[in-house]
Amino acid sequence: MSTLVQAPGPAVRRPRSLDGVDALTVVLWIVCGAVVLVPIGAIIALTAGGSQLGVLVQGDVVEAAVNSLVSATVSALAAVAVGGAFAVVLERTDLRHRRVLRLIALTPLLMPPFVGAIAWLGIAGPSSPLNVWWRGIFGGPLWSIYGADGVIILLTVHSYPLAMLIVSAALRRIPSDLEQAARISGAGPARALFSVTVPLLRPALLSSFLLIAVSNLADFGIPSIIGLPERYVTLATLVYRYLQSGTVDEPLAVVATIGVVLLVLAVGALLLNATIGRRGWELDASSSPPQPLPLGRARTPLGLAMWTIVLAITLLPLLALLTQSMLRAPGVPLTLENLTFDNFAKALSSSTALAGAANSVMLATLAAVVCGVIGLGIGVLTTRTSARAAKGLNAVAMLPQAVPGIVIAVAWLIIAPRIGLFNTPWLILAAYITSFTALVVQSVTAPLSSTPTSAEEAARISGAGRLRALVDISSRMALPAAISGAVVVAATAVRELTLSVLLLSPGSQTLGVAIFNFQQAGAFSTAAAWSLVVAVLGIAVIGLATRRPS
Repeated sequence: MSTLVQAPGPAVRRPRSLDGVDALTVVLWIVCGAVVLVPIGAIIALTAGGSQLGVLVQGDVVEAAVNSLVSATVSALAAVAVGGAFAVVLERTDLRHRRVLRLIALTPLLMPPFVGAIAWLGIAGPSSPLNVWWRGIFGGPLWSIYGADGVIILLTVHSYPLAMLIVSAALRRIPSDLEQAARISGAGPARALFSVTVPLLRPALLSSFLLIAVSNLADFGIPSIIGLPERYVTLATLVYRYLQSGTVDEPLAVVATIGVVLLVLAVGALLLNATIGRRGWELDASSSPPQPLPLGRARTPLGLAMWTIVLAITLLPLLALLTQSMLRAPGVPLTLENLTFDNFAKALSSSTALAGAANSVMLATLAAVVCGVIGLGIGVLTTRTSARAAKGLNAVAMLPQAVPGIVIAVAWLIIAPRIGLFNTPWLILAAYITSFTALVVQSVTAPLSSTPTSAEEAARISGAGRLRALVDISSRMALPAAISGAVVVAATAVRELTLSVLLLSPGSQTLGVAIFNFQQAGAFSTAAAWSLVVAVLGIAVIGLATRRPS
């Protein structure tokens, strides 16, 4: 008797039921939509009406736009040239003390640009000791930092470390086998470096240029302190004037229109940078370490030149701040009789500055906590789940990195009256969260991306759900990175200027705005004293937060 056995049919794929991870994704999407998409959408919606498009062809706007494009482009080119050269020398040659030199060369990245501008006034300002001495001999200053050339030079100084970091990372990915093959074929060390390695750095160099140009395009601190005394106006300082002076009708609509232009340029640069990244060469890693280029007789002169340049860029501004803080009055000769600590006492006892410092610490702490929680959640979801919604969430969270600060500030000014945040310190906090969440996301995704998922898989096999595995395993592994990112957020927010000066309201002055106001009011010693405190503490805190474990 035969038995009929029914052949198994095709397996039916049942839809996965929603769980805690899906709920967390929805919550983070709502949060990101509120702090990123809504402000950007508001500024685009206000501009879409077209009522103020004519402002783009007005004389002062055109002049400011030309100045912004020139200063951003030239400074970005110079920063890429300097940063790329430093990276090649420090990564591919046998220069002595390269590690220490590299750390010192990155210092300008940790100093707020407006603090750097105040510092350089003590070096090349009209009343600096050098220009006072030179004027006494020749009747005029050696060089005044005020004006377009000063803006471009300082933008270069504060942005070359970014190019140096990007190019250094690209150099480490280029296998040394290519240089060795060129040298075996008869090329000398220098020719192998410049004919093989440097051409492969073109994507990194172009990427550095785009990122730096976008950042410098909307910088406020340096053009306001160095450019305005010579009537060198950029779009950032023009927006500030429109919002503060009340000389134009519908100022929000006007600055929103200018902001959208900056937004389009920034997003265009971001897309171009992504395209360059996709078209870059994929090279197989080399197991052999790169052979440093022997400098021979040029080793000592090049070392002296590098140390001179790096110390002039990094140490001189700090010494200039110290000198400005201790002189009895600007422009007096630099002698022991004219040095005093009274300016520090006056600065540190100023009620205005102390109130600004208290507000800055409060807002920076809250921003660090909120950005830390949001960034930790987004970073874990992005690296530990494969859902498209999580990947899109990461893209939205990272978008403000390519959006100029003045665009974010104007966007929040537009929506603040509708949500009850106008003329409150919480408006500044909201802008901080929009701008700085990406810092924590980057801090979390970098280590998690290179960490195997075996621990989470073991937790799932043991019966834990997806959310439980993410919370107990992934989040705990990423917590130190999230804390480091939150510390960087706090150190960045406490000395921030662009957002704070545009969103300033009664009772919500920050330390950066207080220092800026001291400088604008002529209280140079007070501004220098607080700038020195901010610079030293900022470098120390960020250095500790980003140090590598031994």
